[in-house]
Amino acid sequence: MSDPTPGPGVHPATDAPPVIVVRDVVKRFGDQTVLDGIDLEVSPGETMVIMGGSGSGKSTLLRVMIGSIPPDQGEVFLFGQPITRLDEDGLNEVRKRFGILFQSGALFNSMTIAENVALPLLEHTPLARSIIDMMVKIKLELVGLREHADKYPAQISGGMKKRAGLARALSLDPRILFYDEPSAGLDPVTSAEIDRLIVDLTEKMGVTSVVVTHEMDSAFTIANRMAMLDKGRMLRVDSRAAFERLRDVPADEVAALPESDQLIRQFLRGDPEGPITRRKAATNYAEDLLGSVENEHERTPAVEPSRIAR
Repeated sequence: MSDPTPGPGVHPATDAPPVIVVRDVVKRFGDQTVLDGIDLEVSPGETMVIMGGSGSGKSTLLRVMIGSIPPDQGEVFLFGQPITRLDEDGLNEVRKRFGILFQSGALFNSMTIAENVALPLLEHTPLARSIIDMMVKIKLELVGLREHADKYPAQISGGMKKRAGLARALSLDPRILFYDEPSAGLDPVTSAEIDRLIVDLTEKMGVTSVVVTHEMDSAFTIANRMAMLDKGRMLRVDSRAAFERLRDVPADEVAALPESDQLIRQFLRGDPEGPITRRKAATNYAEDLLGSVENEHERTPAVEPSRIAR
């Protein structure tokens, strides 16, 4: 199947066909709509940062993009393949063409770093063990861990675990790398090292990167384009420069911005005042307080009293 044509409101960074297309994706969990009509395209060789606050839907979007969970509506295309319509065997073939760096690294604790990196090669290729060992050393050298190949995950730092997870994600020479909060839980220096590694890999290997994060320093360091989610809606997809301009709008000009741009600006700057905090103040407390009164006579104790007052 050929690559789908670009959808409305989506702006690829180049004229090349997109390697990732998310079209009108809706995902619900029970009565809650977590993704609400998401459209997104990612071009070859670019780094797309997907950002948003807690509960915005960014991690769910990542899971839909890699085929971990199916959408309730819409389609996702990777390399022109409609992964939402593929059977498990077809999806597994597509998965060999991308790698994932999980938030925790997701290393197997009973295996050495080298054994963790070798695992995808042993499982999915017919290569001789000597060739696999050579490739493992190459991947570990790319992330600066070749001298730590024989250590176990418990023997290395959190930043090293992230790099080891990245080496494993690179083992099958993927064309796309997905990152789930790559800087989470790291000190500023280690976080900067991971950012530089992402940029270097994108430039040297030509991979397409999709990075889910709420760390703005990292986002503005690595991104070519950025996508902002809020309550399951895509507020904006634009270049890093466009988001930088919005972030730097002077305070006395903010009132003239649309509400969505004010919200994005507050998130980018981490300001304590703005649409996000006003929304929380206007809903959470009032709903909780009024709801407790309305439901006062409907509640059933979780545990029945063992004694009856006389």
